[in-house]
Amino acid sequence: MNPDPTEARTAPRHEAGDLPAIEERELPPGRHQFHKERLMSQIHDDRRTTAEARAAHTARARNPFLRKAILLPAVTALAGALVVGALVLTPGGTAGSGDGRADGPALTTRIGVVDPKGAPQLLDRISLAAAEADAPKAARADQFVYIESRSAGTHVRTDSGVSKLVSVPLHTRQIWKSTDGSDGWLIEPGNTEPEGITLAGPDEQGNDPKPHLGAPSHDYLAKLPTDPDALLRKIYEETQGQGNGPDQQAFTTIGDLLGESWPSPQLTAALYRAAAKIPGVVTVDSATDAVGRQGVAVARLDEVGGQRTEWIFDPKTLVFLGERTVQVEGNAGEGGLIKPGTVVSTNAIMVRSFVDDMKVTP
Repeated sequence: MNPDPTEARTAPRHEAGDLPAIEERELPPGRHQFHKERLMSQIHDDRRTTAEARAAHTARARNPFLRKAILLPAVTALAGALVVGALVLTPGGTAGSGDGRADGPALTTRIGVVDPKGAPQLLDRISLAAAEADAPKAARADQFVYIESRSAGTHVRTDSGVSKLVSVPLHTRQIWKSTDGSDGWLIEPGNTEPEGITLAGPDEQGNDPKPHLGAPSHDYLAKLPTDPDALLRKIYEETQGQGNGPDQQAFTTIGDLLGESWPSPQLTAALYRAAAKIPGVVTVDSATDAVGRQGVAVARLDEVGGQRTEWIFDPKTLVFLGERTVQVEGNAGEGGLIKPGTVVSTNAIMVRSFVDDMKVTP
């Protein structure tokens, strides 16, 4: 816990080591809009109306331009993780293909052992720990929520009719959001210009986006119910028709709220208790986040694509470290190139804080 609740909550950086320099590449044409958080709202709407969009939900975990945490660590960045034997690099790409997206080897892992009955007890302990965490003082209306994370992943790329698994080096993602959600900024090397892109302005239909469960503002989160049953009921109602089934979508929605927003301790505890009520939620004995921190996990298998999303927690403090998605059943991607054990996406939360302006860090 932080002695001063106004200070940034920072993950132990000594566990991650220094990152290698990241080569900044020019963003491929037409990819800017994919990184605007408000586009997530349109993606959710599309899923309500077409079966093809349901399939796209699975692809969202594989597509590096639709996922919040998607790029693959370089070998040097994974040194700490390789020591514990949790992550393995396997050949998957050839350097110098030249499209500015991905060339690295695929990221794989040992598939953790599942306990189908362990989730309620573990989530109860996690919720108690979350409820006792230091709460930040209320943000001023002119402040921004700053979240820094590090991300990695693997996806299929097709060039001239030839498909292969490729990846991009571990990178730092920095996002600033105004408390009301009307303004923001994103810097993500390799996926935005070096100076970043704005998250403000109208959506593609010219409408001012309104915060919702898929793209919440800090003020929006403050109004959500902290009763687990009421909260879960709201999640099911507002995400109806999205994703690969209501239970999987509810789990995904809670994970998104945990990963790139800053809920109060009371709401965080309620989210964990709500997750314990979702059918199919299990525990996994071991999982490793993007910077090599090892922990225990709460997870759910998406039976449509055979991918399991794992929320990773420090085994001692039960603090949320990050999330990863692992292919565990069958093959996915074009040509079935994504085999069991492939880490499709992984991220690690490093800092959450209130700051006074965009591009300002704690």
